[in-house]
Amino acid sequence: MKVLVSLEHRFLSTPDGKVWTHTMFPYTFWRRYLEVFEGVRVLARVKMVNQPPTGWVRADGDGVTFVPVPYYLGPMQYLLKARLMQHSIRKAVRTDEAVIMRVPSLIALHLETVLRRVGLPYGLEVVGDPYDVFSPGAFRHPLRSFFRWWFSYKLRQQCARASAVAYVTEYALQRRYPPAANAFSTSYSDVELPDAAFIDAPRQYKMQSQRYTLIFVGSLGHFYKGPDILIQAVERCVRRGLDLRLVIVGDGKYRSQLEAQAVALGLGERVRFLGELPAGEAVRAQLDQADLFILPSRQEGLPRAMLEAMARGLPCIGSAVGGIPELLPPEDIVPPNDIEALAYKIVSVLSSPERMTRMSERNLKKAREYHESRLRLRRVAFYNYVKEYTKAWLESR
Repeated sequence: MKVLVSLEHRFLSTPDGKVWTHTMFPYTFWRRYLEVFEGVRVLARVKMVNQPPTGWVRADGDGVTFVPVPYYLGPMQYLLKARLMQHSIRKAVRTDEAVIMRVPSLIALHLETVLRRVGLPYGLEVVGDPYDVFSPGAFRHPLRSFFRWWFSYKLRQQCARASAVAYVTEYALQRRYPPAANAFSTSYSDVELPDAAFIDAPRQYKMQSQRYTLIFVGSLGHFYKGPDILIQAVERCVRRGLDLRLVIVGDGKYRSQLEAQAVALGLGERVRFLGELPAGEAVRAQLDQADLFILPSRQEGLPRAMLEAMARGLPCIGSAVGGIPELLPPEDIVPPNDIEALAYKIVSVLSSPERMTRMSERNLKKAREYHESRLRLRRVAFYNYVKEYTKAWLESR
């Protein structure tokens, strides 16, 4: 049996039929589904280009094909192409294969409507929280409050109707979006942490007088991850006498605005924007050169970037949203959108090498709970359940 997997990520396609992605959802990601299913069809936005940008990698491959829906960016383009999307999604559905939807997702909302018409069961992989996505500061739109209510409501409905639900958190998303009482439910992160992702031993910190390096890894295509908050907090730390450098790994439409913010705050030489780096060694190299990882998110599922930093033994500071409290203890967490609390936390952490050493030890130990070998067992169990449940539904027809 094959599986149709829907998600919101945007891909590129070249005239030779190959599909490309930059860092997320390469072919190696889709191979995890092939452990249980005979093939994978990916339902997602795909844009035609003459050739892929430098550094992009294949997303399709043996056993993995793509079913494109109209490419759109933002609410306005979505509304203009909604009918075409509905048509494409109706054509994509086959009643002889399983369906897994990665949510929240506009594509998944259309897809579920089709599935309910034919009665086809589906599984969900819940990877984010629309209540936090549309929180103040994270999303800027006149209809933000309505979107927050509507998409949260729809996700609760989807979880209540699914035959199986897998969450990236252990309890945070489950509380807001519970599964049906008779549904199969599990949790596993999307992060891929093989042996190479881990350092051998925790870091040992000593009091130093040189510059400290902070690092942030996340998309700059929105303000979900709070990079604007972090830049302001760094400015306050510098005014208090700390010699800091901030490295920002990631790219997106708000990069120029954030660069201007850093310059306006007098941090032009202290903040380096590296753009989006290939996953794996390139990102690890930057993590290894840093002293402290910071992710002041306004919304999260379970942050892969933080887990990757923890696997490198980095002390981490995060905000109290999504699955971050499942990774960090309360003393390493700040409220979202609180610049002063974040600045105070940075100062207090960097002023105590003993604390940073303890954080490194604790984070490395916690990250090992998310080793690929452990997560694989839960994923395979979820995929098998969706497959067998779908088979039983087909036989009952």
